[in-house]
Amino acid sequence: MTTLQERPNTALLVVDVQNDVVGAAYDRDAVVANIAALVERARREEVPVVWVQHADEDMPKGSDLWRIVPELTPHEAEPLIHKNYGDSFEDTTLEKVLSGLGVGRLVVAGASTDVCIRSTLHGALVRGYDTLLVADAHTTTDTSAYGSPPPEQVIAHTNLYWSHQKAPGRTAGIAAAADVDLGGGADR
Repeated sequence: MTTLQERPNTALLVVDVQNDVVGAAYDRDAVVANIAALVERARREEVPVVWVQHADEDMPKGSDLWRIVPELTPHEAEPLIHKNYGDSFEDTTLEKVLSGLGVGRLVVAGASTDVCIRSTLHGALVRGYDTLLVADAHTTTDTSAYGSPPPEQVIAHTNLYWSHQKAPGRTAGIAAAADVDLGGGADR
């Protein structure tokens, strides 16, 4: 259904599951476990796994804070995209990597729900990708002291509004990790 011509493949996009980003995140262990299960399933089904890793002045590249959590280990052959902005496409090689893999559909998991996940979802949809958010494989930290809702509400709201996204010639939606079709069928 994607508007990207000649790109029938699906990729699992794992966004910013790094020590600093998820260290104090809501339901961290369950979310990381769901992502790990998806990664292993994608590898078994020969679906590309693409990793995204954020860096900024508070989380410098190469630091322990910047590293992907120890429960998840990218394989050498799996693309690793380095970014400095919320949208994983912005000023990165992500589009080039996905084009080379023939990917027109993304299954998105990771952190932080209210920043990089939302930005990447919207970035993908406006660039022509079908986008599926894994409802129980994204998380965020509690910033309610600054006026935002508690993390469980941020996650629930993101799942709610992404389940109703629409764009001409593209699909968007959500699915629980156990129900995700990595081949591009039933949950679309």
